[in-house]
Amino acid sequence: MNDYQKHLIHGDLSIREILQKLEKLGSDAILFLVDGNDRLLGSLTDGDIRRGLIRGLGLEDPILSFLQPNPRYFKRKEFTLEQMTSWREQNYRVIPVLDDDNHIIDIINFRIQRSYLPIDAVIMAGGMGQRLRPLTLNTPKALLKVAGKPIIDYNIERLISYGVRNYTLTIKYLGQQIRDHLGDGSSRKIQVRYYEEEEPLGTIGAIRMVEHFEHDYVLVMNSDLLTDINFEDLYRELVEKSGDMIIATTPYQVKIPYGVIEPEGDHIKSLREKPTYTYYSNAGIYLFRKEMTEFIPPNQHFDATDLMNVLIENGKKVLHFPILGYWLDIGRHQDFEKAQNDIGRLRL
Repeated sequence: MNDYQKHLIHGDLSIREILQKLEKLGSDAILFLVDGNDRLLGSLTDGDIRRGLIRGLGLEDPILSFLQPNPRYFKRKEFTLEQMTSWREQNYRVIPVLDDDNHIIDIINFRIQRSYLPIDAVIMAGGMGQRLRPLTLNTPKALLKVAGKPIIDYNIERLISYGVRNYTLTIKYLGQQIRDHLGDGSSRKIQVRYYEEEEPLGTIGAIRMVEHFEHDYVLVMNSDLLTDINFEDLYRELVEKSGDMIIATTPYQVKIPYGVIEPEGDHIKSLREKPTYTYYSNAGIYLFRKEMTEFIPPNQHFDATDLMNVLIENGKKVLHFPILGYWLDIGRHQDFEKAQNDIGRLRL
């Protein structure tokens, strides 16, 4: 992930030193001038300096003489997906993110990340993985390795590429190993918190126990998935359709080897020869507005399907999002073997 501090400068640098910094940044050559509290003052590129020299400025002139005072930026929690998409399509690659007081708190680099989604992620990693024994006797399922990398790392790295910074992991079985592996997330430039279940709370019950979410949308997913789902499309579908919750699904086809009669009373309405029916299965990935957590009872076993039903009963809008790419639930030995074979051709 991009270390955004390398893009920040203060006013005590010379233009010659700034040019050296821009040279080191290569294709990401843009610097942001900040004050002593990291408040954004403006930006500088090679082009800004070149235009200043053309105007008659010299290398000994102050930075402010060359500064672009109105650079593009995102305000945390205020920018829209449409704005982000527009700037990305216009090839603006490096864009700062500001808090309410105009401090730079992050920098989006669209050359190395796909998006910047305003969501918190909760990864369910407390299961015992009984169907995968003996592999899980001494290793939690989330840390089983596919092509030398723990399963959970594929999911976190993909979420990071979509700009997700805040994570809560629900853990129980061999949870200390997961804590030791991820720590507080600082080595990955993310924030990781943990909630350890005293008793199993189902596939989504622990979410109610999370004390704080930074954003208005919460993504919940199982830790043992291997998928190339487009999280930006998932988020866009929920927001644009004004949904309260969206469930990622995988298509499952059933082929009937016989002709199927479709009756209407005692009459035959039609006959379909060896039809294929498509059903959609729960993929273990859920995105919802933060307020929906209020429908989860505290300290009770509660599954994601329970939440779906409760929301529907209360008139909330529950959507589904078919995953058109790759998805695999690594819950059985044959799934684990399939993951080892598939990983080489996936772009996760």
